[in-house]
Amino acid sequence: MNEGRRTAGWRRANPLDPQFEIAGSPFYWLARVDGRYALRMDAVLKRIGMDVPRWRVLMLLTEHSPASVSELAEHAIIRMSTMTKIVHRMKAEGYVDTRASATDGRVTEVLLMPKGRQSVKQVRAQAGRIFQQAFHNLSDSQLTGLNEVLQQIFQNLENAGG
Repeated sequence: MNEGRRTAGWRRANPLDPQFEIAGSPFYWLARVDGRYALRMDAVLKRIGMDVPRWRVLMLLTEHSPASVSELAEHAIIRMSTMTKIVHRMKAEGYVDTRASATDGRVTEVLLMPKGRQSVKQVRAQAGRIFQQAFHNLSDSQLTGLNEVLQQIFQNLENAGG
């Protein structure tokens, strides 16, 4: 362990340390932030007939359409079987369509349909208000830094294996 990581903050954050405190853990705060965000999003999305899993799919397809079901599952951090169910439901509702990949017939691609594009506009308006509430007092550099730190943690966990 390097000396820089033996600070009081590091010790309170590390479950292996006797000084560990749950409120010192970044994962505690990430879970709380994610949970509160999900509750807020659920409340506003419900008003317009939407939910968080479908919102995630719509947002991913806005930037990457078509996308395979497995790509959507990977980016949304949702099990493949769950994503398949979400996509089937969204297809039945007219938000997306599916097709076999031209390069690999075993791969199902998902495409955003006009109804899905229209829903994105509605949901972005709601999500934008929540974003502004959450980040109103953070600077651009703080937001950028936060994203960089979270990306690094994500990569560390990806590289850690099982």
